[in-house]
Amino acid sequence: MIQERIFDFLSNFNLSPKTMILLLSTLPVTELRASVPIGILVLKQAVSTTFIYSVIGNIIPIAPIYFFLEPVSRGLSGTPLMRRFFDWIFTRAKKRSGLIEKYEAFGLMLFVSIPFPGTGVWTGCLIASLLRMRFLPTFLAACVGVVIAAVVVTALTLLGKTAF
Repeated sequence: MIQERIFDFLSNFNLSPKTMILLLSTLPVTELRASVPIGILVLKQAVSTTFIYSVIGNIIPIAPIYFFLEPVSRGLSGTPLMRRFFDWIFTRAKKRSGLIEKYEAFGLMLFVSIPFPGTGVWTGCLIASLLRMRFLPTFLAACVGVVIAAVVVTALTLLGKTAF
C-alpha cells in the first residue's frame, strides 16, 4: 500500500513522532486518514497529540492548494507528461465535484469530512478552487470537515484497537 511506503520512506529520516504525524497528515495520499492510525497504533502517541497534529497538518495545505495548484499546473504543463498528469488530476476532481457544486461550502465540509479515498482536503480544495468559490468560506468549511474527519478516523482507530 502506498501509505505504508510513504511511512517507511519518512521513517528513514529519524523524524520525531509528532513531525511524522504532521507530515503524513499534510500529504495528499495519506492526509489524516493515515496519520491518525499510524500515530496511535504505530508511533504509540497519545490520542490527543495525534489528533491535534493530524488536524493541524491537514489544515496546512488548504491555502496553497486553493491559491497555487491551478496556476502551478498551468506553468508546469509545458511537457506532455505533466499536461497529462494535471489533466488527470483536474478531470478526476471535476468528476467528484457534484456535492460541492450543489451545496458549496456545506458540500465541501461534507466532502472533506467523509474519510474515504479521494475525499479529503486536497481534492475538496482543488474542486473549490476550480469552482471559484470564495476563499474564506472554503477555508472554514474545509477546517470543519477536517475536524469531523479527525473525530471519525480517531473513533474508528480506537474501536479497531480495542477489537484487536
